[in-house]
Amino acid sequence: MATTALGAPTRQRRRHPTPYLLLIPAVAALALGLGYPVYWQIVTSFQRFGLAQQFGQPPEFAGLENYARIFSDDAAFAVVLRSIAFCLVNAALTVLIGLAVALLMRAVHGWVKIVVQISMLLAWATPVIAAVTVFRWLFDARTGVVNWLLVQLGFEGFRGHGWLTTPISFFFIASLIIVWMSVPFVALSLFAGLTQVNDELLEAARIDGANGRQILWSIIMPLVRPVLAIVLLLQIIWDLRVFAQIRLLQDAGAPVAETNLLGNFIYELGMARNNFGGAAAVSIFVLLLTIVLSAPYVRSLMKEDAS
Repeated sequence: MATTALGAPTRQRRRHPTPYLLLIPAVAALALGLGYPVYWQIVTSFQRFGLAQQFGQPPEFAGLENYARIFSDDAAFAVVLRSIAFCLVNAALTVLIGLAVALLMRAVHGWVKIVVQISMLLAWATPVIAAVTVFRWLFDARTGVVNWLLVQLGFEGFRGHGWLTTPISFFFIASLIIVWMSVPFVALSLFAGLTQVNDELLEAARIDGANGRQILWSIIMPLVRPVLAIVLLLQIIWDLRVFAQIRLLQDAGAPVAETNLLGNFIYELGMARNNFGGAAAVSIFVLLLTIVLSAPYVRSLMKEDAS
């Protein structure tokens, strides 16, 4: 039995088993729904599994050959680096803009707040295909509004400019779409956390002479840190697995080899090249990469639970 500094015994907190028992059905459902697909991916990633195997021919054992190609093939390695950079940049931008919008919603009142919240909900509810189609129209080389406005402002070089034909401008448009569709979730989640900040605490800080920057970084940010951490983690996971937006933009004439991300690379390996073993290996790599990126947050949760 543990003792206090004065030598008095203290009772260790006993954990009741009921919450863990209630989790068993949910964990069992997840295990049944995800267990077999993950098992099939792992087994296939160690095999040469192509078109012939789809018609009944037994697969050949390949060992780590499929995994070695991820790092030995320059194209595959470029996709990995490109996906990580794209994921981290977009996740950071989304959280920063979402935090700014959440602070704006907390600062304004009345109909202004309602308009901002409705705008966030409408942007969040827009289907992916509709959003990508609108942005493709805006940046169309011949009839796009963006090129027309730039030409009217005197930038003649943008007359007929193809935004989707070069990787840099392609990913600029892709980032606009992804950030635009993701900011509402982050903003509304952080706004919900900001509503729990006590106004009397902020008023006391102002009376003590704290300015706006000090209140933001010393009071507000520590209080909403748990919400900020979870939305950042979710954004990293979602942006690492992005597929539909990139695929739809590629259909508009973008160079596929130079704009593929991990999700699109998996699709190309499996559906276009019939290399299902390689596609399974990249899928497992994405799963492991997601676990690595999520590990710091999970570690912090375990420390908070233990304290």
